[in-house]
Amino acid sequence: MKIPPYLKKGDTVAIVCTARKFFPEDAIPAKELLESWGLKTKLGTTIGLDSCQLGGTDLERAADFQNMMDDENIKAIWCARGGYGTVRMVDLLDFTKFNKNPKWIMGFSDVTVLHSQANAERVASMHCIMPFTVPKASDEVKETLRKALFGEKMEYIIPSKPYDIQGKASGELVGGNLSILYSLLGSKSSLDTKNKILFIEDLDEYLYHIDRMMQNVKRNGYFENLKGLIVGGMTDMHDNEIPFGQNAVQIITAIAKEYNIPVCFDFPAGHVKDNRALQLGKQVDFEVNEKEVFLKFKE
Repeated sequence: MKIPPYLKKGDTVAIVCTARKFFPEDAIPAKELLESWGLKTKLGTTIGLDSCQLGGTDLERAADFQNMMDDENIKAIWCARGGYGTVRMVDLLDFTKFNKNPKWIMGFSDVTVLHSQANAERVASMHCIMPFTVPKASDEVKETLRKALFGEKMEYIIPSKPYDIQGKASGELVGGNLSILYSLLGSKSSLDTKNKILFIEDLDEYLYHIDRMMQNVKRNGYFENLKGLIVGGMTDMHDNEIPFGQNAVQIITAIAKEYNIPVCFDFPAGHVKDNRALQLGKQVDFEVNEKEVFLKFKE
């Protein structure tokens, strides 16, 4: 796995649209945050474009992202916001120069498409807040991103839950939004989870569909050689008039418990206010005991 160079003061971070539209005035809080860390900002040509929901056409979004990947002066690419649309442009990208000179791809939600593709390219990436969510992010969450970008020590310790499954594991951290991972099954961007720690999160889904997605990732072998499972926010779940009969924790547990792996729920990442940065592709130590959950990123 290639770990992109960590940032240092004076480096430039690009902000681009890969999915929904985003305007220059919306980027001001993110720009101010980066500047407070001694970094520079370059807005992509897609910032300000308006193509229905999207920040430009597929070709425009792909061209902007490609330019930032190929520009040696850009040290990280921060996707402006999620929504939908990244999958429409990912196959238009050429990762040749990126593989020779990797840089951090940053974001969450729909950006899971790029995280999964980066993992297929064997390049680490950053699951984190986006410019769209910066205004609502706490100082503590922003600090996790700063530490992750600058290569400082990364370790999370949170209280365990009664419904967690205890155990220890070490491996490469992969994952992202469950709906996106599910949508990528069978494609060249589909994750290889063998001997890895899988992180999943989701938002605004019906419980039966959580079950459908979990059953399908199981059938695709995601759990067969998995070392551990980290479940982030399962936010704003819905049920039908006739109840499904299980909540998100119960749905996931019913599958995960078959594999004798450690599992934690409610990890502070995803579509939650406490959305802490995760370096996907890095090796981690993961432990769940009766009191606490430990996640430590190895140097």
